[in-house]
Amino acid sequence: MTVFPSTAPLTGVQVLDRCRELVRPALAEAVGRLHPWVGEMAAYSFGWCEVGGAPVTASGGKGVRQALAVLCAEAVGGPTEAGTTAAVAVELVHAFSLLHDDIMDGDTARRRRPTVWKAYGTGPAVLTGDALFALAVETLAAAPGGAGAVRLLSVALGDLVRGQADDLLFATRPWAGPERVRPEEYRAMAEHKTGALLGCAAALGAALGGAPPATVAALDRAGRDLGIAFQIVDDVLGIWGDPAITGKPVHGDLRERKKTFPVLVALDTPLARRLAELLESGEDSGLAAALIEQAGGRSAALREARRRIAVAEAALDAVPLEAGAAGELRSLLDFLVRRDL
Repeated sequence: MTVFPSTAPLTGVQVLDRCRELVRPALAEAVGRLHPWVGEMAAYSFGWCEVGGAPVTASGGKGVRQALAVLCAEAVGGPTEAGTTAAVAVELVHAFSLLHDDIMDGDTARRRRPTVWKAYGTGPAVLTGDALFALAVETLAAAPGGAGAVRLLSVALGDLVRGQADDLLFATRPWAGPERVRPEEYRAMAEHKTGALLGCAAALGAALGGAPPATVAALDRAGRDLGIAFQIVDDVLGIWGDPAITGKPVHGDLRERKKTFPVLVALDTPLARRLAELLESGEDSGLAAALIEQAGGRSAALREARRRIAVAEAALDAVPLEAGAAGELRSLLDFLVRRDL
């Protein structure tokens, strides 16, 4: 395990590394209980193996949700095991949602590797997602206080489905006119699709760590606001991010004609007509990116992300938390809103 100096506060990256290393053995043990074939596909989705099961070291993602679960359990004075259990459950649910999301979106690559459905087939990928979801519920149900934890997860999953439904429907709506998607609708979608699971991670860590309901609710709210900020920063990176860092092509979200927050803000400005024509045609993504930036879409998105982080920090300030873990939470929030920008 990586050892960090105890005299200096951890950076956001170090916080993520610490939590991933803490959770990995328990997550691997849980995945090991699955049917061997399904377990291989699950391990592939986490970046632990190649098709066929050969071990490999690949990026399995930042681990934001598991870090929130661990830190919030620590922040309320709970045992390490509580944070680990919450982290395993929420990471399993996150992986389940990504497997199904990739199928719905037709995405063929994730983290520079073929997606599970592309590598193994659609049916096996759906089955693996279902197995991960069932395993998450089993993990929580077996924990002390599991009944309440499962209820928290159920609420978050309902919101996630609602957000995913809205996101899919956004693709069918026009770029201009009274039926266009408004920025406030997008914020609500992002809270459900992304924020609900981040809020659930924070709430589960706190709940299994023995926190009172008011603290659990405050941390859930903080996670949801973080989720909106996280999604909006992803939107900015999806248009202007460095492909060497993001692993996505430059202007990728524009070529895929995604209705992201910077785009929707720009469509509420005098440049809307010209931009809508460009987006409708799917031509010249470079010019479209320049118009969005000229219309203030990029700067407005970054302001909104920072505002949401400020709201999340205010929620943290409103409840009693252990100083060390609370400091790591703030480091994580700051890192997530500033990453690669």
